[in-house]
Amino acid sequence: MSINDEMFYGLVLALACFLVSMALTPIYTHFAYKYKFWKKQKKTTVDGKALPIMTKLHAHKFKRVFPTMAGLVGVVSVTSVTLIFNLDRGQTWLPLIGFLGGALVGAIDDAINVFGSGKGAAGLRGPVKFMLISIVGLALGWFFAYKLGWTSMLVPFVGDFEIGAFAMTLIFAFSVVATSNAVNITDGLDGLSGGLSMIAYGAYGVIALFQGNMLLFGFCLTVVGWLLSYIWFNVPPARFMMGDTGSFALGAGLGVVAMMTNSFLLLPIICLPAVIETGTSLIQILSKKFLHRKIFISAPLHHHLEALGWGEAKIVMRFWIIAGVCAIVGIFAAAAGGAM
Repeated sequence: MSINDEMFYGLVLALACFLVSMALTPIYTHFAYKYKFWKKQKKTTVDGKALPIMTKLHAHKFKRVFPTMAGLVGVVSVTSVTLIFNLDRGQTWLPLIGFLGGALVGAIDDAINVFGSGKGAAGLRGPVKFMLISIVGLALGWFFAYKLGWTSMLVPFVGDFEIGAFAMTLIFAFSVVATSNAVNITDGLDGLSGGLSMIAYGAYGVIALFQGNMLLFGFCLTVVGWLLSYIWFNVPPARFMMGDTGSFALGAGLGVVAMMTNSFLLLPIICLPAVIETGTSLIQILSKKFLHRKIFISAPLHHHLEALGWGEAKIVMRFWIIAGVCAIVGIFAAAAGGAM
């Protein structure tokens, strides 16, 4: 197939997933409101401290009730389109399983949050969630390295280095875990994580396209199709939240795609806003633990900007712009650095 045919094929998959998602969303919305998929407000940090600032900033959201777990729509849409039109053992099997593995971990967390009661109602404990997504990453990394035979890694502008199957398994797992948590952390404002993820998947789709990985390109565009539908309903005021079901699915899938395009080291560039969000959260935790003071008014960065008086739409749109610039830089780095 020519590159024009490949682009057309990917765009058809994106359109198909968009239409499926648009059709499924009213069904999900009906059941989500009927059975009250309400997300319980987070009132404490990971170290058990109160969150008065964030609670105050988002008090207006919790005066009205709207559901979470909208990532279920993406799971069904992306999975159905991929299984019917774009399934391939070498290119799309692994990212789809990563997408579903992340979704499963997130869905367990969401279900506990929505339907649970008592101390565990806020969802899975952090260490448990970390362990589960690590298992997903290690299992996929083992298959990637030992079954598909990927044992070398590209260092942009330098070349490929043989690192062995064991090291590749660990790096693969790290890619899945880190990206899953990064996307999850950005999921704090209407449309933020959806827009950032859409841009990142689009960038990796371009890289896959010019590598000749047509089916992997198609998978990335399939996810973009779902996210276009999601953002349609999630712009302020949001009708629902993605939940961990969606954010962990997106993060795990993106981590797999980064490895399969041999562009893992470009992740910090293409996903720079999510990296900064994660970094500010980590800095805040370490500062409170060891310095006994906060660096930011609230973390991650988007909450700090909210506390400074930035409007939600302003934060989201500027993050989207920065993400777009980072995606362009990442694509150029991939082209110049030997990944394409």
